[in-house]
Amino acid sequence: MHLGGTPDLGHLTYCTNIHAAEAWDDAFASLQSHLPGIKQEISADRPLGVGLRLAASASAALEVPETMAAFQRFLAEEDCYVFTLNGFPYGTFHGQRVKEGAYLPDWGTPERLSYTNTLADQLAQLLPEGMDGSVSTVPGTFKAWATEARIEAVTANLLDHAVHLIALRERTGQTITLALEPEPACFLETIEETVDYFGRALFGADACRRVAAATGLSAGEAEAALRRHLGVCYDVCHAAVEFEDPGASVAALRGAGIGIFKLQLSAALRIAEVTAGSADHLRSFDEPVYLHQTIQNRGGSITRFTDLPDALDAVGAAAGAEWRIHYHVPIFLDRMRDFDTTQAFLREILALHARNPISDHLEVETYTWDVLPDQYRGTPVGAAIARELAWVRERLDA
Repeated sequence: MHLGGTPDLGHLTYCTNIHAAEAWDDAFASLQSHLPGIKQEISADRPLGVGLRLAASASAALEVPETMAAFQRFLAEEDCYVFTLNGFPYGTFHGQRVKEGAYLPDWGTPERLSYTNTLADQLAQLLPEGMDGSVSTVPGTFKAWATEARIEAVTANLLDHAVHLIALRERTGQTITLALEPEPACFLETIEETVDYFGRALFGADACRRVAAATGLSAGEAEAALRRHLGVCYDVCHAAVEFEDPGASVAALRGAGIGIFKLQLSAALRIAEVTAGSADHLRSFDEPVYLHQTIQNRGGSITRFTDLPDALDAVGAAAGAEWRIHYHVPIFLDRMRDFDTTQAFLREILALHARNPISDHLEVETYTWDVLPDQYRGTPVGAAIARELAWVRERLDA
């Protein structure tokens, strides 16, 4: 929904990756089942924005003109609109082991480039007139795979995608942006790494020359186009897990001229002071589907664990330290039964946004409802989504 206000607070939605659906028929059925009730609860008096997740198979099905037309009719009938896509998970995202597979295929492959080009084309068809669209995506590759050759391929494919977005804008008048999403244990993990990579590899002289040669733009025009189309998705859970400073991290991106094209509103698990007891309680969150990167902070000394079991194995040496765990938890909870959450970090980001909007696209992303411990699964998914969106609106007073 458009939040409006002065200053304009942008558009708020939730990410439909919460719904377990990879094929288009299943994804469409989920939207038909959930969107009307959520809209009635949270946006009865105005159009409801949709943060659409399209797996590669669903995106391929939506290439059929009749399928796209049917979806467009549904959106019009339900007074909904799509303004952002989640193009991060390419394949299966629920019900079986995902872990590091969430980053495959990565940006070093032609499959990721082709898939994301198609998503951009489809979003251009779905966008309301006069709006820009965003597609969030993998932060290059998984850090353990980030060889020099892989990163060269990642950069080349990202620049080729930028050329595609430039041509799409010329052809349709629609501006689509790609938002790389920094994440723990990934090639782009911290804001510092992100600023460095964009400045050096995506906005630097070599990148501008490559894009200029492919488009006929001048080097200066190519740089402007790259900055217009390539930016970041700032996932608040990820930033909190990395112990980023909310204000300083946003300021660093702005200072480097990197667009924050999507702001994903999310919260993580937090243990303020690790004990043997707290670690035992945490074992109920050790589930086999998603990667739960864990970062330890002891007086400013950072230790990174690729997954929660790795951290639990080292709990004896962690006593007294703080842990933050990449496990998306309901954003309306500042505390769970045995743990804190990083909701305070999210509150600070929302306060910053209210004063000086960070992004035009705000998306709540809590996709873990079906793997949360049983005591947190009592609320129907639609009601939980509406409660999260209402919590954000209350914080922004919109």
